[in-house]
Amino acid sequence: MAGAAPAGDHQVSGDASNRPVRDQIVVVSADIGAGHDAAAAELADRLAADGITVEHLNFFAALPRPMHAVVREGYRAMLRWLPWSYDALFTITDRSPLAVTAIRAALRLASRRMLLRLPPGTSLVVTTFPFANQLLGPLRRRGRLSTPVIAYVTDFVVHPTWVSPGVDTYCVIHDAAQQQATAHGARDVRVVSPLVSTRFTPLPPDRKREARARFGLPDDDRLALIVAGSWGVGDVARTAAEVLATGCVKPVVVCGRNETLRERLQGFPGYVMGWVDDMPALMRAVDVVVENAGGLTCQQSLASGLPTVTYRPIPGHGRANAEVLAHAGLTTYVTTTRHLRPVLTALTAPETTAHTAIVTATDMATVVSEAVRRAAGRPSGHRRYRP
Repeated sequence: MAGAAPAGDHQVSGDASNRPVRDQIVVVSADIGAGHDAAAAELADRLAADGITVEHLNFFAALPRPMHAVVREGYRAMLRWLPWSYDALFTITDRSPLAVTAIRAALRLASRRMLLRLPPGTSLVVTTFPFANQLLGPLRRRGRLSTPVIAYVTDFVVHPTWVSPGVDTYCVIHDAAQQQATAHGARDVRVVSPLVSTRFTPLPPDRKREARARFGLPDDDRLALIVAGSWGVGDVARTAAEVLATGCVKPVVVCGRNETLRERLQGFPGYVMGWVDDMPALMRAVDVVVENAGGLTCQQSLASGLPTVTYRPIPGHGRANAEVLAHAGLTTYVTTTRHLRPVLTALTAPETTAHTAIVTATDMATVVSEAVRRAAGRPSGHRRYRP
């Protein structure tokens, strides 16, 4: 690739000779946890029906190779062993515009590496990771990247690191997030349905027994699914013990890829699982979800129509999401142990009505498809996503 110009430098959207037969976009994500990559994969699945090819790019590919492991494992270590340090970092960057500016300046060093990874013919760039905005937005603003940049915010809370000059459009998953993004200076902010698989949908109660049999769960007990993301971070063992102590539900704990946590819970008088490939089926088997981050698993729970409790949220975005979700009436934020039993009892009572999905809003794929068509000078259609 020696001597090749970066994609943005030669105006990727304007060179007809490099355009593929099908429209092509690049989604820039990151393999920190599962939420950013899962959103990118779901968007790619939806866009395939519109004839749009999606190339997935890991944000860390634009950084020197050692930085990938350093950032990812450093972040994991902060969440697991030094949660106070992550809380401090989250708070500083939330309150200090200078801190965000410093991040943006540091990422500028990766500009050329990122541009070289955008293939010729790219008609649009979508991001699902905040630092990607801090790199791509300034490139767009300075004219080094000619293609539009659309950001999909994976959280309910919009941290300032999501917002960057040069990003054309921000897509958020709730009205409250739209207000936050606007307050941080974002101009074009759209509310879209979460990028959650359509397999996460409410099912009739008579299907619950079938789902429970698949996972070896009892037919008649009230079950609380305890989740902590793909990394299994947070005070999960303590949460499981306190949920068990309520006596009103049986805990089903999913440890994700945290084998240390799974081993720690050996002998726990509940149901303990590692990584679960079919989360839609598991969610059909339970009565309530207890989560601690407000991220992808929380969105899946809400899409499944399950009552969702936030308890002992992780620092930083976990606590911030908890407050936004509770204020919006989407989840119940339990802040003390003594309130856990009455809340779980009420939410799992037989007479409790099914919870509805988060929102029926514009499909994220529609926003992207219309942007691609505008760039190509073609008329656009419109559809709404209904989970």
